[in-house]
Amino acid sequence: MKTNPFADFEAAGTEQELAAFRESIRSQGFTAFRLLLEGFRDRLKQCSDGDIPAVNKLLEQARRLFPEPETFSPSWVNIWDEFERIAAYKQTVLETIPAEEREGEWQVLLDNPYTNSDLVCYPGLSFMEGAYLYAYFRSDLKQNEYIRLQKIQNLVMAFGSERQEAMNQTKEG
Repeated sequence: MKTNPFADFEAAGTEQELAAFRESIRSQGFTAFRLLLEGFRDRLKQCSDGDIPAVNKLLEQARRLFPEPETFSPSWVNIWDEFERIAAYKQTVLETIPAEEREGEWQVLLDNPYTNSDLVCYPGLSFMEGAYLYAYFRSDLKQNEYIRLQKIQNLVMAFGSERQEAMNQTKEG
């Protein structure tokens, strides 16, 4: 098997190849399955308009090959459901925001106004990075939490070190 189990999985076209792939992953255990899941995450991050049906087909195949992913790790008991939700939410974002409006800087905000927890912000994202993070976090929102994917239209930005550097130069000069 190559070092990229996800590429091997995608390349398997026949039932025999899929069965051989399944046995290979089972025999290699945790690490091989983790690499397969990392490949799925990468695919979910990169997929764009029109790619979701192919991703969903791959998820169906993976669920059929590995119906009990918790045998590799208990933390993966719901991984196929999680990936399906991410794909669905990302598709919603892709369908909602037209391609011609996707250029520029985006950010994802998470907050629960009824708790003392901090607002979480992921700034400086491309549209595709933002769409993935939105879908990732949207799939597991807790009660009263909300999530926003928003485009940055205007931006004023400063770094704390700029003022300190200017003050140091004035003192030395």
